[in-house]
Amino acid sequence: MLFQSQIYVLAFLPVTVALYYLAAGSASARQWVLIAASLFFYGWWDPRFLILVVSQITATWLLARTYERTGVRAWLVAGVVLNLASLGTFKYLDFLLGSFEAASGIALPRAHLLLPIGISFFSFQLISYLVDRMRGNAPLYPFRPFALFVLVFPHVIAGPIVRHNELVPQFTLDPRREGMWARTGAGLVIFTVGFGKKVLLADRLAPVVDQLFGQATQRILDFGEAWTAAFAFSFQLFLDFSAYTEMAIGSALLFGLVLPENFRRPYLATDLRDFWRRWHISLSNFLRDYLYIPLGGSRHGAARYVFATIVTMGLCGLWHGAGWTYVAWGLWHGVGLIACRGWQQLARPLPTFVGWAITMLFVLIGWVVFRASGFATAGSILGSLVGAHGFGGALAEAKLIAIAALASALIPSAHEMKDRLLRPMPVIAVVTALLAAFCVFEVGKGAPVNFIYFQF
Repeated sequence: MLFQSQIYVLAFLPVTVALYYLAAGSASARQWVLIAASLFFYGWWDPRFLILVVSQITATWLLARTYERTGVRAWLVAGVVLNLASLGTFKYLDFLLGSFEAASGIALPRAHLLLPIGISFFSFQLISYLVDRMRGNAPLYPFRPFALFVLVFPHVIAGPIVRHNELVPQFTLDPRREGMWARTGAGLVIFTVGFGKKVLLADRLAPVVDQLFGQATQRILDFGEAWTAAFAFSFQLFLDFSAYTEMAIGSALLFGLVLPENFRRPYLATDLRDFWRRWHISLSNFLRDYLYIPLGGSRHGAARYVFATIVTMGLCGLWHGAGWTYVAWGLWHGVGLIACRGWQQLARPLPTFVGWAITMLFVLIGWVVFRASGFATAGSILGSLVGAHGFGGALAEAKLIAIAALASALIPSAHEMKDRLLRPMPVIAVVTALLAAFCVFEVGKGAPVNFIYFQF
């Protein structure tokens, strides 16, 4: 079920909210309402996926419980291995087989497993809990709130990647507590902002991106087409993914739940380290705390820092997709982060505009590699960007791209709206209602377009 679909906006969400508040007087009852709704929501895609997610949740909890009884750390390690094995089998098995075949020349069969939606996100959440148990930073929760922490439908498909301590304690809070109407109002506005970004901007950029990147596999794009493709995808990706996050945060607020921030206007970053503090924040924090720092981080000398950064960003790329172009994109950012830190240590800051322009050019080049179907296509497009194939052609869909650029830079993040900007004002209510109604009618014109990050 898609957040922007009419069935979600007009039926599933209001019915679930109503049932939740009818059960608000009992913590267990309202938690069961959310669990049932989340299972229905997740199973909407393919009921077979429910077997996997419920099995991973149950196995993880049982292993954590066994550790609680025995004190044997191996049970927690087994849980981490189990979740990694599930993720690796469904997402990377065919990729590994293909890579081995290419390297060895030995023909191998493929599994052709259907990728369970959201597996990267819920697997990471389960792994983070198990690692925190190893570190003594997580209690053994009762099964119901533990399952709900993973399943709660606003974030289960594409994040934010929520940690147990950020969400489980909220399940005991009465949603009717002080600030209920402020949270509800903010949730509706934030949801609608994401709704508009998805339907009116990201989905209109999608055919431009698909057409040009598809053509790039067959022919060389001219200068104007290459820049159109690069700009269009850069803005489509951000607007699409940040829209999902805003619709998730807005939906959760209707239940009195606050999900963590995931984007903070990343295209305003003036250096690459700043970009990664603004882009996919929940993933960046996860990789920092569970991979980069354990590998040595920046506190054990330059060599260890370079190693930790390259490994972390290479795996970040691989997390995004089973393909070497994703790994290359991650390594590109790893090298960029090392160079950025090295420059900052020279204490010779660049002018703000220059720093922003270099950062955005670097990010845009990375997005071309990220989106291209292969290295040959990426190289062809990058060549066209610098005029290697001439300077013909013009920027297509310039008006749409300009609006997308302004929206990316000017629309505040969900938490900026929630914490600082939203105040009870009739004009905000009217504009939000009109935008929501328009988007509902707009999405009714055809089948809704999947969010980009559903494939990850």
